[in-house]
Amino acid sequence: MATALNAAVSLTSSKSSSLPATSCAIAPDRIRFGKGAFYYKSNSVVTSRRVVSVRAEVTTDTPPAVKKVEKESKKNEEGVITNKYRPKEPYTGKVLLNTKITADDAPGETWHMVFSHQGEIPYREGQSVGVIADGIDKNGKPHKVRLYSIASSALGDLGNSETVSLCVKRLVYTNDAGEVVKGVCSNFLCDLKPGSDVKLTGPVGKEMLMPKDPNATVIMLATGTGIAPFRSFLWKMFFEKHDDYKFNGLAWLFLGVPTTSSLLYTEEFDKMKAKAPENFRVDYAISREETNDKGEKMYIQTRMAQYAPELWELLKKDNTFVYMCGLKGMEKGIDDIMVSLAANDGIDWFDYKKQLKKAEQWNVEVY
Repeated sequence: MATALNAAVSLTSSKSSSLPATSCAIAPDRIRFGKGAFYYKSNSVVTSRRVVSVRAEVTTDTPPAVKKVEKESKKNEEGVITNKYRPKEPYTGKVLLNTKITADDAPGETWHMVFSHQGEIPYREGQSVGVIADGIDKNGKPHKVRLYSIASSALGDLGNSETVSLCVKRLVYTNDAGEVVKGVCSNFLCDLKPGSDVKLTGPVGKEMLMPKDPNATVIMLATGTGIAPFRSFLWKMFFEKHDDYKFNGLAWLFLGVPTTSSLLYTEEFDKMKAKAPENFRVDYAISREETNDKGEKMYIQTRMAQYAPELWELLKKDNTFVYMCGLKGMEKGIDDIMVSLAANDGIDWFDYKKQLKKAEQWNVEVY
């Protein structure tokens, strides 16, 4: 609160000579007048030479309340719904389709499944849903929710906004005791038959939402089933028509898998590339079958290194968005690529990455 003291000051001497009144705006506790300084008490001020009469009026100016400026998200957040359905009261959907999408000789099975939700789970591209497997755990309690990135656009694979699709790898491994262990939820999902019920929660998450800007550069980094949110992006970008959205930017997908037989949705990506060759690029990294010039296995970061200068130039633009989904280890590999490139421009990569995160341009969902 700003306070001003408006004073009319009259100076009188023992000879009763008078001076004209002078008006000034002053701070309330200390008055500087000419070359001298004096303090006031009540309505009179005593100096070493004369009495000064002060007629003072204190006025307060209260500035208008400052409105907190809401940071406008660069992502498609408006109207996003989260946690409509929770574990205690899940939505029961129906399985419409469940099909294996990896080849028989692939190291592991990945399934694409479509569930009906009758429009009751209004999700956005980049969100996730929870699944509660049937049955109980070893403690006799219902199984916990497992989250899965949604693999379909908001319109769904059928285009009627009434379905949600998942991309799920069946988890089977041998533990240290030599026992075969099966992941509860992944095996439950991969074994579902059309017509079965499935308990769903959500939708959840805002980290991986698409950027609003239809002219953005969107770099998508995925390993295995981490492809799910990017399939949802790409369907909206290239397979659908929207009155309020037409993608004119660059979508660049990097997908890392162990073998060619593990590649996912390649037919769809081929169609997208044929449809929009200037707007869609896709690069695969097949670690057990490919190597780089140094003989190193072709992981996703190895493939990206081949385009490192181009990627760095894109990352310097304020409409480039990076999305990463899949195995946690790939982020370090990407950091290793960018450190030297940024250093060439006198930039600390890790500081710059923090800026990208703050600007919603670096988005990570790894496990």
